[in-house]
Amino acid sequence: MGVLSKFHRFREAGEAVNVNNEERFGLPDHSLFTTSKVFTLHHHIDITDDREQVVYQANTKFPSLHDKTDIADAAGNHVAHIERKFFTLHQRHFITMADGSTFEMSTELFHLIKDINNISGLGWQLQGNILGLNFELYDENGQIIAVIGQKMLSIHDKYCIDIYQPEHEDKVVAILITLQHMIKDRENSASSSSSSSSSSN
Repeated sequence: MGVLSKFHRFREAGEAVNVNNEERFGLPDHSLFTTSKVFTLHHHIDITDDREQVVYQANTKFPSLHDKTDIADAAGNHVAHIERKFFTLHQRHFITMADGSTFEMSTELFHLIKDINNISGLGWQLQGNILGLNFELYDENGQIIAVIGQKMLSIHDKYCIDIYQPEHEDKVVAILITLQHMIKDRENSASSSSSSSSSSN
């Protein structure tokens, strides 16, 4: 467990904070957890707290060319709207928060060691590695905002997020949901490429 917890930072609700996160950044203010419901007509993600109570929900319209997703809190209040930009070399999503503020999340291509997702409009950056299933969100001053870990080999697509700047929680949740969609898009694209290659052979 020691080696796994050092490098793979996902944990379930109720488990201790990841040792690597604590050593580098200290204890988070609080943590959230996501679970995607599979085999439903609408793509649905529950975001829960340490007591496994739902605090946010994300729903994606299906089918949707622009991957339109809405996030609401537990009381049903609108939190954010996310849309994917179609026909672009970079993976790019636009996020509009409930207060009307907007920002854009896009992936820098051709990074072999780690993926870099720029968040223009906020000056933030999401650094990580899809293969390693770990991501770190930094603000414009290079200070840690949150750390994201994805569970390996999970049919329900689970994530854990340790939040260090709680005043940004709504934006962090919107970024997390966007990241999940970007990862899923990349997986689907890789799967399609693999299938096309196999059929051509």
